[in-house]
Amino acid sequence: MNIIIKETYAALSQTVAQIVKQRLLEKPNLILGLATGSTPLGLYQELIRLHRKEALDFSNVTTFNLDEYVGIAADHPQSYNHYMWENFFRYLNIPKENIFIPDGMAKNIDEFCRQYEYEIKKRDGIDLQILGIGRDGHIGFNEPGTSFSSRTHLVNLDPTTIKDNARFFDNEKAVPHQAITMGIRTIMEARECLMLVNGAHKAETIVQALEGKITEKVPASILQKHPNFTVILDQEAAEKLKN
Repeated sequence: MNIIIKETYAALSQTVAQIVKQRLLEKPNLILGLATGSTPLGLYQELIRLHRKEALDFSNVTTFNLDEYVGIAADHPQSYNHYMWENFFRYLNIPKENIFIPDGMAKNIDEFCRQYEYEIKKRDGIDLQILGIGRDGHIGFNEPGTSFSSRTHLVNLDPTTIKDNARFFDNEKAVPHQAITMGIRTIMEARECLMLVNGAHKAETIVQALEGKITEKVPASILQKHPNFTVILDQEAAEKLKN
């Protein structure tokens, strides 16, 4: 496990973007796992800048998103599909057919999850997985108690997650209570994982995830066992780390 601490969120985002750029230059047909939420926005903005200013080419990239709410359509303003197109895909040259995002309106969710796993395996897995972390230690929408052997699946969201995500909706009652998420085992099979963490409100969680016991109560803790795992934090998020 590698830990990189940066002074600011902007520096954090630029550092991760340079890692993604290097991996893309090494492998133009990179299989890239993507996250949503507020933390990766700086990374996406920096990658867009590199595409525009340095002609960083995404034309052979394939992407798989970690998760999506169940019960809201792709064009809903708070869907992760909408988030990705508004904040990232619309500015790049990734072919639409190479973009995979869980379908929160799938009629048969179990079958959809199996197909999502098939699409990942068909491409020999994910090369580089971008991750954030929730206040309860979740990665993707794998909430506390999720099996480390899980594959893409339907999940009931934890009350903490619902409360944290209410700021994106009209009120807490409007937040979906279920989601489709890439499973922990699927995430762990990525050849490289990069976790972005910013803000003092994540400081205690990151201590549990990186320096605590490996337990399903803190899903992100399993990443301590990943052979190629890097955490990039800003100063505030890293303030309680002992090592």
